Amino acid sequence: MMRNKLFILVVLAVAITAVGCGGGSDSKSTEAPKQAAAPPAASGPTGGIAGAVMYSNGDPDTVISMDADPVCMSLHDEAVHTEKVVGTDGSLANVFVYVKEGLSGSHSAPSEPKVLDQNGCMYKPHVSGVQVGQTLVIRNSDETLHNVHALPAVNAEFNNGQPFQGMELEHSFDSVEVMVPLKCDVHPWMKSYIAVLDHPFYAVSGADGSFSIEGLPVGDYVLEAWHEEFGTQTLSVSVGDATVAEASFDFSPAG
Repeated sequence: MMRNKLFILVVLAVAITAVGCGGGSDSKSTEAPKQAAAPPAASGPTGGIAGAVMYSNGDPDTVISMDADPVCMSLHDEAVHTEKVVGTDGSLANVFVYVKEGLSGSHSAPSEPKVLDQNGCMYKPHVSGVQVGQTLVIRNSDETLHNVHALPAVNAEFNNGQPFQGMELEHSFDSVEVMVPLKCDVHPWMKSYIAVLDHPFYAVSGADGSFSIEGLPVGDYVLEAWHEEFGTQTLSVSVGDATVAEASFDFSPAG
């Protein structure tokens, strides 16, 4: 009982601090992260890119301890893991793959917002992308305090408290940046990563390591794959008319 009372006092103190710091306006998943929405149709011939991301050196995920917050603990019947995520076949999820070079012209931001949900004391999705100027809705679906603390290097930092279930805030980014880390100062295991691009040609690898990017104008491109622990890789790919080019990445250690 004394432990719970102490926790509640700490939560209230953080809530006051988090709200005051507002600067604008962290279970292993078996589901594939959502791909980016299909980009608008190009005026000329288009094709696509599809592939997979692999990592064959064991699983980097670890068990998360949520015992600091009884509400978070009550939301899970089984152990919760970090989300780095390697499958039994060596496939690697939560890798952000995007066109880094080769695009021309401008690409308007979609009118529909992206949603980052705090659910089960985890950020969902763990890795995602938005376009410059696109609205990002950040929601608290839990009956406990969260705060959203973005730590960009290029865009403006923001830190907003969300003490009540159902609270939402909206934010948009002004500049391209890969990646923008987000964390919850109340629950240090809660982390999310958002890429900010000036185009819609990106995807996030699913639980089987697969990804696909559609609607690319015919041409030559440089793809980059980003992972929170293993860094980045790039490769060149040529996209033909009504064809799907293959492009795969392997983050396994050399040797």
